[in-house]
Amino acid sequence: MNYLKTLCLFLILGLTSGCSDFMDIMPDDVATLETAFSNRQNAEKFLFTCYNYMPDPTNMQANPALIGGDEFWWDTDASGLYDIASGWIARGLQNANDPYQNYWDGRNQGKNLFTGIRDCNILIESIHLPPDMDEYEREQWAAEARFLKAYYHFFLLQLYGPVPIIRENLPVNATPDQVRVYREPVDEVINYIVELLDEAVPGLPLNITSQITDAGRITQAIALALKAKVLVWAASPLLNNNPYYADFKDNRDVQLFPSGSSPDVAKWQRAADALKTAIETCHLAGHQLYRYTSGTYSLSDETILKYTIRGAVTEKFNPEIVWPATQNTNTLQRYCMPKLGTFAYVSGISEISSTLKIAEQFYSKNGLPINEDPEWNADDGGYAARYETMVATADHQYYIRTGETTAKLHFNREPRFYASLAFDRSVLEGAGESEANSFTILGRNSENSGYISGDAHILTGYFQKKLINTNTTKRGSTYTGQEYLFPMIRLADLYLLYSEALNEVKATPDDEVYRWIDAVRERAGLEGVRESWAKAASGYRNKPHMQEGMREIIKRERLIELTGEGQRFWDLRRWNDAENFFSEPVQGWDYMGSTVEEYYTVRTYLSLRSYTKRDYLWPLRTHSVIINSNLKQNPGWK
Repeated sequence: MNYLKTLCLFLILGLTSGCSDFMDIMPDDVATLETAFSNRQNAEKFLFTCYNYMPDPTNMQANPALIGGDEFWWDTDASGLYDIASGWIARGLQNANDPYQNYWDGRNQGKNLFTGIRDCNILIESIHLPPDMDEYEREQWAAEARFLKAYYHFFLLQLYGPVPIIRENLPVNATPDQVRVYREPVDEVINYIVELLDEAVPGLPLNITSQITDAGRITQAIALALKAKVLVWAASPLLNNNPYYADFKDNRDVQLFPSGSSPDVAKWQRAADALKTAIETCHLAGHQLYRYTSGTYSLSDETILKYTIRGAVTEKFNPEIVWPATQNTNTLQRYCMPKLGTFAYVSGISEISSTLKIAEQFYSKNGLPINEDPEWNADDGGYAARYETMVATADHQYYIRTGETTAKLHFNREPRFYASLAFDRSVLEGAGESEANSFTILGRNSENSGYISGDAHILTGYFQKKLINTNTTKRGSTYTGQEYLFPMIRLADLYLLYSEALNEVKATPDDEVYRWIDAVRERAGLEGVRESWAKAASGYRNKPHMQEGMREIIKRERLIELTGEGQRFWDLRRWNDAENFFSEPVQGWDYMGSTVEEYYTVRTYLSLRSYTKRDYLWPLRTHSVIINSNLKQNPGWK
């Protein structure tokens, strides 16, 4: 067990969380590496161990991208949800003494990704040993391990910036100085991740053999999509000659961030080239934007479009999802699910919600921001009157129950608004019912979907409907979840990234910039950006024709299209925009209100939330920095 000795040495120097971690993740009944690779069956167990370090994108307690940002708020009355790592991060209370969701050391709801990287190295070095494997399978498994190794480096990079590059495991006779690793410059880490992915692609299949048994296994499309996203990060403002990190050096006097006088546009071209290749490979593999096909029931065009938008995320095995996660989504769905019908308490139901600003973020039915659309509710007060209320007519029957009163903010919005969010007096399609029997959300105090007790209620008034499969139901005290594969990367994500990258390398947007964002908008039932902004208020009409204006449009399109999917948290950070958004107060409707007037009062649920320059990169644990003096702490953390 020489490897264990090396791993323990890393423990002493603060890079891993402990020798026991290795034994915890070894395949059952495997005592030595020789046994682990004695045959194909044991080797496969070890491969799945390498996959096991994947951070769970559906886990609201461990995934910072769910409630660690500004998109969701949660039922803080629930005892099981108050004291969770991502909740403290969302409140702006990350710390260096014992960081929340510590993926460096494996503490506080974080996995030790360095241990995962070392297990990937073991498999790459040992996969030649099993005598009962075909050569193509050895190559594929080694390629999968290279991909996972690249992804773990990338995940760490997104959180911490410069990280150690673990090319291979240290020998058993490594000296203490060799084990005291350094963080490497960001561009070197990026290039190493890209190198790993380029090495992996030839050994990966274009498609998996079986959706049932192999879902989540890595394909060429997944690897090339991740490569493109890595290069987008390298080109984005956070990492591309960010002046805040200009003097960030380690004790070797090595500059850990690029420090040019202006952003390097060549990095955007590199990202655009990678995105073009990734999209072409995705198309070759059969990936396409999802569109719902009406089944048993006869549905209106409006409901079909809502099913399409939700199904792009929650329809299992749908062709838009390039990289599906395989973790169970039932817990996440339960947290998002409204209480339906006669109230009966169900643990975990109605706990997380979207904030008011997310509701305001969606476009009008004309595909414009509501403050830029002169037609939006013009006869009812327009943007300034958005918090007032009005009665729904039959014109809105597929979105808001006719004759019911709700906020003017909820009228004449784009289809993605109604597909993504459920709110007081809105229609909830699906839930195992036909369109004619769609539920109405009754969200006020003491109503079926509103506040009943101190547990199991949402605060802001907006259920995250998009993350609930249309066949997931809740009847009385019975919850029946319909599983789906949560999207790590879907095709619309890549299309929008391609528009973003192309816009950054062109002085003036052209047809190719518009092509990819317009494809996403068309699927969502909207006109293209030029057609929509031709209807905007006079001061906004030229936005799509300028690089800066188009940049703003693309950013907002990503925030809308990918809402609820954990992309916003990463995008706002790589754009260097997080301090503007994450410091804003958390607001919603007054969930304790029983009357229309009481309920439709804007209430602030968290007013003081600090997000500063230092928070873009998470801190290393102080203990780890003390033990290994070569690990320079991130700027701003003491």
